[in-house]
Amino acid sequence: MKIDRRGFIGSAIAAGTGVAALSGQKAAENASASSSSRSFELSEITVRQLRDAMTKGELTSVEIISLYLERIDKSDGAIRSVVEVNPDALDIAKRLDEERKDKKTLGPLHGIPVLIKENIETADKMKTTAGSLALLGAPTPKKDAFIVEQLRAAGAVIIGKANLSEWANFRSSRSISGWSGRGGQTRNPYILDRTPCGSSSGTGAGISANMAAVGIGTETDGSIICPSSNCGLVGIKPTVGLVSRSGIIPLAHSQDTAGPMTRTVEDAAILLDVLDAVDPGDTVTTQYGKRGERSSYTLALRRDGLKGSRIGVVRSYWGRRPEVDAVMDASLDAMRSEGAILIDVQIPTLGRFGDSEYKVLLYEFKNGLEKYLKERGAEHRTLDELIQFNIDNSSREMPYFKQEIFEEAAKLGPLTSDDYLKALADCREKTQKQGIDAIADAHRLDAVAAPSNAPAWMIDTINGDCGSGYISSSSIAAVAGYPNITVPAGFSRGLPLGISFFGKAFTESKLISIAYAFEQTTKVRRQPALLPTAN
Repeated sequence: MKIDRRGFIGSAIAAGTGVAALSGQKAAENASASSSSRSFELSEITVRQLRDAMTKGELTSVEIISLYLERIDKSDGAIRSVVEVNPDALDIAKRLDEERKDKKTLGPLHGIPVLIKENIETADKMKTTAGSLALLGAPTPKKDAFIVEQLRAAGAVIIGKANLSEWANFRSSRSISGWSGRGGQTRNPYILDRTPCGSSSGTGAGISANMAAVGIGTETDGSIICPSSNCGLVGIKPTVGLVSRSGIIPLAHSQDTAGPMTRTVEDAAILLDVLDAVDPGDTVTTQYGKRGERSSYTLALRRDGLKGSRIGVVRSYWGRRPEVDAVMDASLDAMRSEGAILIDVQIPTLGRFGDSEYKVLLYEFKNGLEKYLKERGAEHRTLDELIQFNIDNSSREMPYFKQEIFEEAAKLGPLTSDDYLKALADCREKTQKQGIDAIADAHRLDAVAAPSNAPAWMIDTINGDCGSGYISSSSIAAVAGYPNITVPAGFSRGLPLGISFFGKAFTESKLISIAYAFEQTTKVRRQPALLPTAN
């Protein structure tokens, strides 16, 4: 089966469900004009600023959480980014405030609200369904996902779960990013009839619209990078093996990872410090000898991080959209002005691994998901059973698109199949050895730069994820399992555009240094217009 989802499965470039009542420009104008309420007082506040305010006694965690919960209640109806708030959030914040009074701060996120994607398990009163109604009645996970354990140990308040593209956008070749049976349609906070992209749609839209301080998304191919760039955020897709996958509903283990989605590079570095930990339950976090000595990513926040950095520029992404070219050219000029050494490069394997990637995803999805469903104790434990559930509940689960990918994956065999093993080897050869490793070694590169996205297309319930000339550079780093960071780079007609920096395995610190210097030089990020408030 030939489809066009190869380069962005899991992020799936999207459009969405619910028909927008306003045109894009009109929606933006109305969002600004109709909001007569005062500006949200924590807008664009950073983790460091929140920490300082709590340390000085200017704010408590209870006050911070209360303000964000009020913000969600009054303004999230316009974008539908948060599928569920944590009913215990204020109680947790109260306990953390008491600990702070006793000089017992837990870590760098003590009292800070974090919004997490709804495919990440929490052993509390919130649900984990990957957006599917089929898992609404599944047993509560026996324990938190490992990364949630890390967040709580660092003092974070999990304020809620973010909507996502159902099953990480791996159900249909005509899906609508940002839509799930459980959560409905998430919208781009900049222009409401535009896609937020996916599959971490709710995290992207919610953090951009200041529904929480920072957020966590997950990616298989583009699911952090695409919604981050579409929603004007910094997003880090780490090296596979840096962050645990335990307790996260899987798509494909060779590419899956969680990562930060934030409004600043500094916040992303702080969050990655918390997430980067060896998990005995996930061997991929223990088997790499290339991780190197662990140090804080905040040490990489260098204002001179571009000076002397050798950055490869993938020109094959130019020439597709004039407005993207203009923003990227301005970004290159900004990097040169800060002393970066820019080198035009070609990646000869681009566009040559898509079929193999799709095959790998199909095999790994079936095997990983069925194992997960069994361990979770879900009522529906096979893809065939999920397919039948969707048929039986088609009016709620399939009002806009079907489940061709589910049906295709359900027919496949085990991960010992030669077909799978050959496809996996092809992916690694073309994205690692012949791809990023080859050009990085040949040109002594610190990073590779490319546009993250083109302007977001309209939500379209008829055509689904049509893309409208979309540009995405996420695939080669995603398939390689290598790190990728997107940073806001500009705007086109009110919609954000991002630039991506990716590189060899476990080069997060260098990429953060480059991304931070670029961010501080350009300062492109601006918050969406005030959203309409609920009556």
